[in-house]
Amino acid sequence: MRSNKAHTTDRSLLKGASMGRREYWYWLLASGGTLIDGLSVFSLGIAMPLVTGRFALSPVMVGLIASTLVLGAVFGAIFGGPAADRFGRKPAFLIDMAIIAAGAFVSTAAGAPHWVLLGQLLVGFGIGIDFPVSASYVSETMPKHARSRMVVATIALQSVGMLLGGAIDLAILRIWSSSADWRIMIGAIGATALVFLLLRLWLPESPRWLRHHEHGKASGGASSGTPRPGYALLFSGRYRTRTMLVSLPWFLMDVATYGVGLFTPIILGAIRFAPDTKGPLAAEFSNAEGTAAIDVFLLIGFLLGLWAVPRFGRIRMQVVGFVGMTIGMLILLVPQLAGGGAAAHVALVFVGFILFNLAMNSGPNATTFALPPELFPTGIRASAGGFAAAAAKVGATLGIFVLPLVKAHGGVAAVLIMMAVVSGLGAVVTALLAHEVGEIPEGRSIDDVEAL
Repeated sequence: MRSNKAHTTDRSLLKGASMGRREYWYWLLASGGTLIDGLSVFSLGIAMPLVTGRFALSPVMVGLIASTLVLGAVFGAIFGGPAADRFGRKPAFLIDMAIIAAGAFVSTAAGAPHWVLLGQLLVGFGIGIDFPVSASYVSETMPKHARSRMVVATIALQSVGMLLGGAIDLAILRIWSSSADWRIMIGAIGATALVFLLLRLWLPESPRWLRHHEHGKASGGASSGTPRPGYALLFSGRYRTRTMLVSLPWFLMDVATYGVGLFTPIILGAIRFAPDTKGPLAAEFSNAEGTAAIDVFLLIGFLLGLWAVPRFGRIRMQVVGFVGMTIGMLILLVPQLAGGGAAAHVALVFVGFILFNLAMNSGPNATTFALPPELFPTGIRASAGGFAAAAAKVGATLGIFVLPLVKAHGGVAAVLIMMAVVSGLGAVVTALLAHEVGEIPEGRSIDDVEAL
């Protein structure tokens, strides 16, 4: 039986009229997975050339390791969403950080490439669990007037993680300057996960989930107002269009997001920020600086989204963001088709990247994360988020595998054209599906609207 103190905490969280120190602390702990996602993606990108040199990796193994992080997230999201709906948000929060820490340390201690591969698969699996759980928890515990803003802030920590990764990796490369620096970079991911694991021990369970779970037990789990967790319900007539709305645009966005991220160092490498540097470590330092400079605009985009999404609505910002991403890709295409390449059109390159990052993070990268907890009730909220996140990571994995092949046959220009088409398609799909679904009023979830 739960204590009176726990019930008091639940009521306080559910009815809190303002964001206090405690609410911000709970939000930060719940958002650790998105922070680590950004940290791990950035750090792996910087570490991969050093890992490749250490183990003399074949192109196939390089591709496998690079894609395993997001492939692991597919399975983590599929498993984590329904598990969190059934067993609670907090157990999932603890398990996913333990898995991330274990995977990072397996990679750090690797004496052969297959151990690096296994470690990154575990890290991705843990991150995949965390994505739907964090969105659900934040939407269920934050005060109603701040709910949308705080869910967007949760995914915004992904960019903070990238900037944190840039700061850590640059410091490591500057201080140690060793070919074994990749072990410290990946080890930092495990250490961060351990910190969140320990701090989450004091995180309370979602009061909305507890209320739903207790109501389900009292009614024998058969209440028509409390749907049972499961993916089958997501494709019932009641929720099918909503499921498509939260998954298809996110799939398209991650194809573009990870595709552009993959080719950012390649395009920046053509500019040669530091042409006088020599050696792999010097090149790594230069690429890390250039990529980190552009990634600053990912965070600026999220900050813009914190203001724009509550003001203009999730659907509208998602469509506008996809359109902006399309224009950014077309701007990047100009230097590729013009004489001299990227090095002769530095300003256009930066304008294209900046517009893409701003549009993506003020729109689709924020709204695709925020839509599942708004459009689905408590009983299947994490399952819906898990399915959508899994679809997104399938798109990311597809992009990572397919885009190098596109580049090999058509060059960077073909990649940029493909990304422009994918982004434009995201705007069209969002607009068409949203027309059928409609939009939940700002500051409310489907629980409020349907009184579930």
